[in-house]
Amino acid sequence: MRRYPTPRRRLRAPGVGTVLKWALLGAAALVMLVPLYIMVINAFKPQEAIISSPLAIGPDTFSLEYLQAALTSEKFNVVRAYGVTLLFVALVNVFGIALAAPVAYVIARGRSKWHLGLLLLFVSGLFIPGQVTLIPVVFVLRVLGLINTIPGFILFETAATLPVTIFLFAAYLRTVPRDIDEAAALDGAGKIRAFWACIFPIMRPVVATIVVLNSISVWNDFVSPQIILGPGSGIYTVTTGVYAAVGEFSTDYTTVFPTLLLAVTPAILFFVLMQRHIIGGLVAGATKG
Repeated sequence: MRRYPTPRRRLRAPGVGTVLKWALLGAAALVMLVPLYIMVINAFKPQEAIISSPLAIGPDTFSLEYLQAALTSEKFNVVRAYGVTLLFVALVNVFGIALAAPVAYVIARGRSKWHLGLLLLFVSGLFIPGQVTLIPVVFVLRVLGLINTIPGFILFETAATLPVTIFLFAAYLRTVPRDIDEAAALDGAGKIRAFWACIFPIMRPVVATIVVLNSISVWNDFVSPQIILGPGSGIYTVTTGVYAAVGEFSTDYTTVFPTLLLAVTPAILFFVLMQRHIIGGLVAGATKG
């Protein structure tokens, strides 16, 4: 029996588009990672080494004393700031989801133009920068007696999360079959009970996405707590605590870099661990049903 030689597969050289894509991605990653690299290595170096060689680190310049000094600093109690910020993150997530989920359910199940108009009303909040609304918000909170208070800050942050939360919830709920609502109604459950008992447990992917996005947003927010809470309240989040510890004209880099590292490390770790939930929640609505 005659054997024919097996045809060899030709290796295709990467196209110009592929090379350009990876070059752009590499450049973007470099732009993002270089500042992070500088912050991390300079958090363990003395002032002279930071100024003379900010991009290099060696065993002769590496020291943990600056990070330990930042942890025990009297100007910035990092443990207390972590606790305060985590409390704000938890409350904003709970109140935001509790308010947005029923509203999104009504919008997703509605068939009239009023429901679409209600969705557009909430989504329009995405086009208004939060800093623009701070002046009227401060005025309203002052009239209500909530300025420089934790309830006032939680109220503002919760309202700021509603547009994107309602938008994602409504988009996901439109992919959930209405048969679930009908089955719950046949079992004698009202609309409120049907939603919280039958529909809301199905929303876990998009709820996880919202929790990640809102948590990072509240953790990194600086302008809102600085203005609404104010330095006079004595309540410092991680970002406002860093600002108070570093100072406006501070040049002591052995305080600046360790304090910044302590502030951003939890947010980075949280994002790395939960990043798959962001993509999973965003695409769940497109692939479900």
